[in-house]
Amino acid sequence: MGALEGLWLGLTVALSPVNLAYCFLGVVLGTAVGVLPGLGPAAAIALLLPATYAMPPTAAIIMLAGIYYGAMYGGSTTSILMNVPGEAASVVTCIDGYQMARQGRAGAALGMSAFASFIAGTFGVLGLMLIGPPLARFALRFGPPEYFALTVVGLTLVSYLGGTSMLKGLSMAALGLLVGSVGIDPISGYQRFTYGLLTLSEGISFVPVAMGLFGVGEVLASAGEPAKREILKTRLSGLLPTRDDWARAGGPLARGSLLGFLIGTLPGGGAIIASFASYAVEKRVSRHPEKFGTGAIEGVAGPEAANNSAATGAFVPLFTLGLPSNAATAMIFAALLLHGLRPGPLLFTESPALIWGVIASMYIGNVMLLVLNLPLIGLFVQMLRVPYPILAPLIILFCLVGAYSVNNSLVDVWILIGFGILGYFIRRLHFDAAPLILALILGPIMENSLRQSLMASRGDFSVFFARPISAALLVLACVLVLLPALRWAVALWARQVAGGIRPVVP
Repeated sequence: MGALEGLWLGLTVALSPVNLAYCFLGVVLGTAVGVLPGLGPAAAIALLLPATYAMPPTAAIIMLAGIYYGAMYGGSTTSILMNVPGEAASVVTCIDGYQMARQGRAGAALGMSAFASFIAGTFGVLGLMLIGPPLARFALRFGPPEYFALTVVGLTLVSYLGGTSMLKGLSMAALGLLVGSVGIDPISGYQRFTYGLLTLSEGISFVPVAMGLFGVGEVLASAGEPAKREILKTRLSGLLPTRDDWARAGGPLARGSLLGFLIGTLPGGGAIIASFASYAVEKRVSRHPEKFGTGAIEGVAGPEAANNSAATGAFVPLFTLGLPSNAATAMIFAALLLHGLRPGPLLFTESPALIWGVIASMYIGNVMLLVLNLPLIGLFVQMLRVPYPILAPLIILFCLVGAYSVNNSLVDVWILIGFGILGYFIRRLHFDAAPLILALILGPIMENSLRQSLMASRGDFSVFFARPISAALLVLACVLVLLPALRWAVALWARQVAGGIRPVVP
């Protein structure tokens, strides 16, 4: 099926009244999640996963996708008006957006943020529509060795790009693999790490783990850091950027959209890295880099375009390779599994209506977000006045009810509480929870692919290097793991040379 044929099919699906309603609900919830500091799209999707059981699969994925890319729109509101990022990817917008607000140009900053998000989001959907089907056809060549190598690269990239320390990222990924191994061995049938609990024989459910890490953990971490957040009192008039604003922001918009989409397609890339990379690029290519940090509109347009384009680009590996690239797409991956769908290249041929319906809904959702964000900014600002002591208990209550409703089991509630406490310490110790979640999802796929490969080759590990694709992916993973050590060795060599010490070559 060609891109235009698929888009036409998708529009017929997305424009149905039910799917339009869920698309609208998703983008509104996403904007609200982005506006409220401290929640984030991953936590919001985790909270709503149990509610999608009774929904049609297409409507559920359309709504969850709307929450994800809608949060990128809303996150800029608090960044500009409060100097507090509503969503992690909007932290760069604080630098120049808040300075523009202090200069009385909050309206222009918010307007440019909305337009940049719309343009970049639409560009990202176009890229997904054009790249997705060919990549899915290429991925049909993948066998068990290729899928094993792909999961190894995915976890390595997430650990390498997703946090401040690769060692911390790898340790979280190892913990996720350990948690994912709980249950019945798929080959021998023996129970692993169940400790006599029948509930654990099917493995640890993804929903209470995700809700605990991103819901309860976030609430506990935020409660431990009370902060008085003041909204900057400024006029929101003049939401339409001027001609001079557009002239200065045109280049950053184009570069941010392209850079964000490319980074978003990488496992572990994500909107956060895309926004920081865009800001660094714009500051480097600018004729007046000294203006950055003082209210330059380029510092708003570029990062906002990058994080929205990256959010859409993250669906490329999810839909074509079955590889979630960040915590939010891992939740959507889990939602697909809950509805009996296996993300990957066959999804385009087995469920074309769902895939193209979701892609077409992104076009519609971006239009909805543009219409919502410009006239309703004042309403969203009022949401910031909701006291957190009222919001936090409601989130915890929703998590407890959602965890119990999955299997009607108190064991899931205790799992939720346990991982909620773990999520709190993860944040306090500056670890990243995303590798743990992705390893929990990818671990069974990795194990099954490894065992199938070794069974087919009769235990010969050379099967992974005899096939070009799996060999290239494993070499890439090794390079990524060894890169920090190589950088350390080069830095040590440079210090020895600078200190007049003759380096000893082993």
